[in-house]
Amino acid sequence: MPSKRFPVVIVGAGPTGVAAAILLGQRGIDVLVLERWTEPYPQPRAVHLDDEVYRIVARLGVADEFAAITRPSAGLRLLSPDHQVLAQFDRTNPCTPNGFPAANMFDQPDLEMILRNRLKAFPSVQLRSGAEVQAISADDYGRPVVSYQSAGVSHTVTAEYLLGCDGANSITRTAIGATMANLRFEQRWLVVDVSTPRELGHWEGVHQVCDTRRAATYMRIGDQRHRWEYRLLDDETPATFDTLDALAPLLAPWNNDITGFELIRTAEYTFRAQLADRWRSGRIFLLGDAAHLTPPFIGQGLGAGLRDASNLTWKVAGVLDGSLDESALDSYEQERRPHAAAMIRLAVAIGAAMTAGGRLGDVLRRVIAPRLHLLPGLRVRIVDGSSPPLGRSALVRRRRLSRSLVGRLAPNVFGDELVDDRADGSYAWITTGPLPPQPDAVIIDAAGELADWLTTGGAAAALVRPDGTVAEVVRR
Repeated sequence: MPSKRFPVVIVGAGPTGVAAAILLGQRGIDVLVLERWTEPYPQPRAVHLDDEVYRIVARLGVADEFAAITRPSAGLRLLSPDHQVLAQFDRTNPCTPNGFPAANMFDQPDLEMILRNRLKAFPSVQLRSGAEVQAISADDYGRPVVSYQSAGVSHTVTAEYLLGCDGANSITRTAIGATMANLRFEQRWLVVDVSTPRELGHWEGVHQVCDTRRAATYMRIGDQRHRWEYRLLDDETPATFDTLDALAPLLAPWNNDITGFELIRTAEYTFRAQLADRWRSGRIFLLGDAAHLTPPFIGQGLGAGLRDASNLTWKVAGVLDGSLDESALDSYEQERRPHAAAMIRLAVAIGAAMTAGGRLGDVLRRVIAPRLHLLPGLRVRIVDGSSPPLGRSALVRRRRLSRSLVGRLAPNVFGDELVDDRADGSYAWITTGPLPPQPDAVIIDAAGELADWLTTGGAAAALVRPDGTVAEVVRR
């Protein structure tokens, strides 16, 4: 049987894969999504998105639907082993320059349902569930060839480009010969999800217990949903805590009374820090957990995959429609891999600062944490949460060692509008003065805070890519 052909095949229909499919579908690209499971995984996993990633969710066309299931977080509290507050970092701004709350809690199955429903709006995208990918190779022209089984029947499909969004055990990563480099962080944690109609009365942010022996995290993720995470001791397994009675000693510092609690699940997660040594082979790309794994201490795991999708898809679409040269695809790994590595290193550093050092570490945290606000710029950096700029590439024309706006996300708020809405998936010039005509670029006359942003950055105009990143600036 001859192989069917698609411009893009996506392996994996988790949030990263479905987001990539939506972004390509918005540009009219024919896409086949292959997912091994027949239904989305029903248990909660990721629970946090920041305002930068919320901005990507809005570009997917589901901002209102996401707002209905999300709960803004008040920030972060660092607690001592006996639950005394060591430091508090508030993130209560209801609308950052990205246009959305700074920290947002949600239940991942709810988000996945929203994304799956959105996918149905694009007739050019096919989702094939229950499709087990068995092999990935290349034809004589370098095009990816995917062999898979569905309902006991073997199929083959050829793609111009393949996006491997198939998770930590990625068959795509194996197929291209990439390996995960261990970034020297591994801890076993117990994740506990509870539902209760009771108001527990806790501060509405993330509580992080800084304790070498039993580090722990608590956060409210919905009207009735709550999550606790505890570092497991060497001799413990999830079976040790498979009932509410068994969990009661761990929950006691927050709630002595567990009446009305429904245990949704307990599960063991091994928090790892890993980064694929390469993210591309020819026309095959790795995204999400297939390319990187990060500890959850800064809440960027799922968001990193959505950043990958946002970075890559408009470039793939541009190559397919002829508006970009294929060399533009080199910029994906050049930009995203250093960015992901920086975020992983930050998560590892914060995790170590919260959990390492034995008794001496606990003593030092009691002394240092209450004084963190005295360190110049640190409180602003923690509360701000802006991710580092992308590195130089053909699509980020940034001078070496430059501290300019290039490579950073442009602000999104523009009076009563959003820059992303005005740009509508195109390049846009944000400017305080006249510019020569620019092909295929929207012109946005900056005013107010947007003009201040340009001035502070020493620019008269900034060229913003479809993913919101500043590609280049015209200096004042």
